[in-house]
Amino acid sequence: MKKILFAVMAMVAIGFTACNNKTQQGEATDSTEVAINVDDEANATISALTEQIEAKDATKLQEVLASIKEKIAEFIKTNPDAAKEYVAKVQGFLKENADKIKAFAGENAAVASAVAAITDVEPDAVVSGLLEQVGDAATDAKDAAVDAVNEKVDEAKQAAEDKANEVKDAAKEKAAGAIDGAADAAKKGLGL
Repeated sequence: MKKILFAVMAMVAIGFTACNNKTQQGEATDSTEVAINVDDEANATISALTEQIEAKDATKLQEVLASIKEKIAEFIKTNPDAAKEYVAKVQGFLKENADKIKAFAGENAAVASAVAAITDVEPDAVVSGLLEQVGDAATDAKDAAVDAVNEKVDEAKQAAEDKANEVKDAAKEKAAGAIDGAADAAKKGLGL
């Protein structure tokens, strides 16, 4: 029984260790990719902004500005420093082209407030504000994940204990049957 329980617990420990190592290796690769992606994403965003400024389409510009906030949130999840770099590059472009944007979207309050939200604040403050919003959600998600893992571990422990008890009970029954059989054989041998 102890051997089975030990084997099950060893397999669970190996499984968790394997998962943790993959996560740590993945994180190292992800941070390198994020550094490369910041320039690519900033250039793609600037291209999209340029396209909408040249088209003088306030609605599409507003959509691009909304996507900027989403990109910042994505970078915050993986690397807050990359988010700051991304914000700084986009801010620089928006500040350089502020007159062009005001020329065709000056009356559009949504565009004006979106541009102001990105350009009027330092990159650190933009990231910090979004980081607080994302941080609360991330903490809740992390707590839920930890609870789920703990629940699965408890279920695995209980399943291992149940299986061990089944094996133990079966062994007891088999031993009791063998003892009864031996006793019956002994009685027959003695003529009782």
